[in-house]
Amino acid sequence: MGFKCGIIGLPNVGKSTLFNALTESNKAEAANYPFATIEPNVGRVAVPDPRLEILGKMGKSEKIIPSYMDFVDIAGLVKGASKGEGLGNKFLGHIREVDAIAHVVRCFKDDNVTHVSNNINPLSDIETINTELQLSDIETLEIKKNALEKKSKKGDKLIKNQISIVEKLLTNLSNLNFLQNNEYSEDDNQFINSLNLITIKPMLYICNVDEKSVQNGNELSKKVDAYAVKYNHNSVIISASIEFQIAELENKEEKLEMIREMGLNDTTLTKVVKSGYNLLNLINYFTCGPKETRSWTINKNTLAPQAAGKIHTDFEKGFIRAETISYEDFLKYNGEAGSRDAGKLRQEGKDYTVQDGDVMHFLFNV
Repeated sequence: MGFKCGIIGLPNVGKSTLFNALTESNKAEAANYPFATIEPNVGRVAVPDPRLEILGKMGKSEKIIPSYMDFVDIAGLVKGASKGEGLGNKFLGHIREVDAIAHVVRCFKDDNVTHVSNNINPLSDIETINTELQLSDIETLEIKKNALEKKSKKGDKLIKNQISIVEKLLTNLSNLNFLQNNEYSEDDNQFINSLNLITIKPMLYICNVDEKSVQNGNELSKKVDAYAVKYNHNSVIISASIEFQIAELENKEEKLEMIREMGLNDTTLTKVVKSGYNLLNLINYFTCGPKETRSWTINKNTLAPQAAGKIHTDFEKGFIRAETISYEDFLKYNGEAGSRDAGKLRQEGKDYTVQDGDVMHFLFNV
């Protein structure tokens, strides 16, 4: 399991350039006019995790298999998208299918790159997009409410409760508030998630700045960062043009050298993946052996049997116990044998909550 991250924003903010850099491809057309991308481009990339290669060498593994995530480059939204402007309904439908949203915001000035409103104002751009997302969800909720009211029978508490939830969501969105699913019970949240609303998806703001602002940002990106903090979202600073130059280099050492020359610590891919994992509360555990070393993505607070089920459903059904070593101990004691001798290999049962970096071996019987 990885996750699917949709890249959205107004036309000409750098979405397709960013997509090409993230996926190291020229799959997405980057052009200086609206709607260069009609059908969404999808690129699958390996999740960068230096621990994986280290474990693979220590385990003398034949194969190293990373976790993967999908990036979806969705066409630029415009004002009126929720009413079909600029093929908006089609594009909004694409957004509903992703797990998280990366909203690219233009935080640079360049007379050679047009802006749909001829004015560089990132907060205004964000509000334009957010309004369209909210209006689209309002329409979805109104359709759902009508359907529930037709099905409603006297005394049917479940449907009455669902109608009440939909009405509350409609009130929130009509006041242009973001939805917060921590306001509801677990059962209510299951119903809300089934509605596949856009405005409840985790949001990451990507500030696309000019090259000289890539280290510390600029006045425009600082406004976006403050906005993200206010609404409990994440934000990162990138320069799509720099990242695309880096992605075009074939030699890994050349890429690292260019990153260092720019004064950067991480590539955009690493920044976005880290932020995406935080948004969705994801972690990785590892399996390591002579045949393969592999990374597995799970939600935080996943118990050992459910983590085992990511490998195979039989592992979860017949779960007996998990032999577990922390990544740090695996490294310190030079692998499984050394960790076992040092007493660092633990036998964990069904109630064990898997931690990020755990190196695991599952015992099961079906």
